[in-house]
Amino acid sequence: MKMLGRQLLGVLLAAVMLFETMGLAMAAAPATMADKLAEIERTAYGTPQTGALLDRVNKLEKDFEGEHSPNESVMQRVDNLYAAMFKNETGPSLVTRMNAIEWGITQKVSMDSIQKRVSDMEIAMTGAPSEGTYRSRIGTLAGYAFGTQEIPLELTQVPTNTLVKASLVTPVNAKNLKVGDRIEIKSEEDVIENGRLLFAKGAPGYGEVTKVKRASNFGRDAEVQIDFKALRTMDGTDASMVLGEEAKEKMQSMAFAAGASIAGIALLGPIGIIGGAFVKGKNVDLPAGTELYIQTAEPITIYGLAAAESAPAVEKTGEKQ
Repeated sequence: MKMLGRQLLGVLLAAVMLFETMGLAMAAAPATMADKLAEIERTAYGTPQTGALLDRVNKLEKDFEGEHSPNESVMQRVDNLYAAMFKNETGPSLVTRMNAIEWGITQKVSMDSIQKRVSDMEIAMTGAPSEGTYRSRIGTLAGYAFGTQEIPLELTQVPTNTLVKASLVTPVNAKNLKVGDRIEIKSEEDVIENGRLLFAKGAPGYGEVTKVKRASNFGRDAEVQIDFKALRTMDGTDASMVLGEEAKEKMQSMAFAAGASIAGIALLGPIGIIGGAFVKGKNVDLPAGTELYIQTAEPITIYGLAAAESAPAVEKTGEKQ
């Protein structure tokens, strides 16, 4: 608690934060077949692959399903792979199931590829990676995590203004930033409501730099404006996030809990600036790991995980549980 308060105080003492309560749009799905394929490969393998397009589609189908769909067009096959990987329209997607299983085994989710996540969990459980399609390997891991291949997921609403403690993955330094730079963040703790896990520890998110002014020799302070856009929910959906009143109050209370005085710190209301935070100081320099609170900008329905039914955390020792 005191460590968090000191980190938050460091942000507050270095900055003037201005809050905007308007909702932010969710990230759009890729528009082209090439973009969809690259996003599938990035999620599956860590990076987009090279080579003939048809070979890349064949590899994905073979790795994940064990068979091809030669009677369908390449475009339809890519759409099918994209839906299976990311969409929750007809049931939990592959990303949703992976998040649930990884949290059930390790009590957190990672930003790694599915390929690495599956191998890491297999090593933790049995001491070595397994063979076979990712579908079958994921089914086996579900059995380890929950005692059955049926994962306890249920449609759940994430209310507006749900608070999440997050931290910077990307350092924020006015000397190095420019408008448009992406600021990666991640969740620092699980968010569980009504027995359902909504955000898992380690869930990725991002913001965007919308304004940068560097400090000058004539006494002008540096300024950085960041629009915190989204945080990944349990089922892989990007929830729109904002730095709002609840988040501001939480950070104030944590600073007081650390025994610190914030007299003289200006905490201002909305002034029409589009974005999440306006930070001002001699030089804005917030290292990776700096903690803050953000909140959901609007309600969203997701697949939440029954947190009480998850498996205990597994130490990465290679021992079977």
